[in-house]
Amino acid sequence: MNEKKYSFFAMLGRMKYIERWALMRNSVKENISEHSLEVAIIAHALAILGNKRLQKNYQPEHVAMFGIYHDCTEIITGDMPTPIKYENHEIQSAYKQIEKAAAFRLLNMLPEDLREEYEIYFLDTPKDKEARLLVKAADKISALIKCIEEAKTGNQEFRNAESTIRNAIKTLQCPEADIFMEEFFPLYCLTLDELNY
Repeated sequence: MNEKKYSFFAMLGRMKYIERWALMRNSVKENISEHSLEVAIIAHALAILGNKRLQKNYQPEHVAMFGIYHDCTEIITGDMPTPIKYENHEIQSAYKQIEKAAAFRLLNMLPEDLREEYEIYFLDTPKDKEARLLVKAADKISALIKCIEEAKTGNQEFRNAESTIRNAIKTLQCPEADIFMEEFFPLYCLTLDELNY
């Protein structure tokens, strides 16, 4: 029996302490654990839409796992606000290196015989490019949902972010995301009573 203890899962449990949207006034706080679940659900849906409507051959459960782990490095790095992260090429490149170092740090918290099973979700590989695009689209849709939810509380702080994120989703040229935005997203604007028709 292995006597060594590994901190990987205990660290992942700390996702609930990392708040998103730190520079914005929030009516309702959101942490990366909540966000990652929403991204996984939407990414899973995008993969199914791709398979059913666009004759793709995604593995929806695999795509969902990418969604679950997509922000795990923020346990170490914190949530870097998007305008700062993408301000220029130098900052973006440096942050990618920081994320990669954080990914290796987390992976090293696993026993060696398990690392290989998790590396795929933490390290970019060309073969997972399509799955990662779905997760990126789901991430943006989740951010847009947050903007809509904040607007429903009367908080105008997210107004510019909403416009920017809508444009970013269109720019992705992800047909699965376009379908989701047309068929599912508008209902996020409704109240509970309106949804229960």
